[in-house]
Amino acid sequence: MSNQKIIGIIIAVVVLLLVAFFAFNSLTNNSETVHIGYLPSDHDAALFVADASGMYKDAGINVELHEYNNGGDLMSAMASGDLDVGYVGIAPVVSSISKGVPAKIVAGAQNEGSGLLSHDSSITSVADLKGKTIATPGEASIQSVLLKYDLKKNGMSTSDVKSPGMKVASMNDALKTGSIDAMLTYEPFVSISEKSNNQHIVERSGDIIPNHPCCVVVMSDKFLADHHDQAQKIVEIHKEATQKIIDNPEGIIQYLPSNIVSNETVEKESLSHIKWVTEMDDAYKNNVNNFLNIEKDLGIINQTLDDSKLYADI
Repeated sequence: MSNQKIIGIIIAVVVLLLVAFFAFNSLTNNSETVHIGYLPSDHDAALFVADASGMYKDAGINVELHEYNNGGDLMSAMASGDLDVGYVGIAPVVSSISKGVPAKIVAGAQNEGSGLLSHDSSITSVADLKGKTIATPGEASIQSVLLKYDLKKNGMSTSDVKSPGMKVASMNDALKTGSIDAMLTYEPFVSISEKSNNQHIVERSGDIIPNHPCCVVVMSDKFLADHHDQAQKIVEIHKEATQKIIDNPEGIIQYLPSNIVSNETVEKESLSHIKWVTEMDDAYKNNVNNFLNIEKDLGIINQTLDDSKLYADI
């Protein structure tokens, strides 16, 4: 074989290798990044554990995390196509799906984990806050649902209080300075308020609605259709990360963001008030349905949704 032919073969092989290399890169570059939304809460601890401990990277999944102040904003981002996956409260998810947002719940994340707090230790129930200002993370939040239900249980409605939506990170300071009389917020801000700011816990969310569902993992229909294998891996990773939390809650604190962990002692307290979910079984779905019936009774939603519209079992 002549040198010219050998050189030609080498060039052809190099060209093929380059084509393969750039084809591989096109599948793994930023255009294929999975965009995951979350709230600044340790309710989403499984996401933080999975990301910071390298579980996504080990599975060959490139992720980019996006923080939102409340579930309504997160679901709006998913509706516009900016997010593929979200860790978010069940209330904004159901509201969004009922309005036609193409998304499905693929896993539960946790139950309970919120609380009603006041600067006045003489307040023992929401009934003592009539005419007062009670902040929540926003109208679409699960904490707003909890407040409406708690008011109704006590013969009141939202017309009996002022209930502004606020950024969660601002609520503790507002309560401390007296700008608001109470707040219904999620962990770790419940424990931070109690332990660091000496605020009074009036009720935990489990006192308002025992074992209520809170955050779930939701995916856009487009992501589920176009990237089913990745979707399955992400759900598997979520379950593995959740089990790590259940097995060793104190050991996972190292993986949580600094804006969530004010100090380790407070964070340990916070994690102890969250009920983690690993399986989206019939018992869990029944629990969700009971919560949806509460929302319907409150007039927050005008219909309940069947399983085929709510869930994607992958």
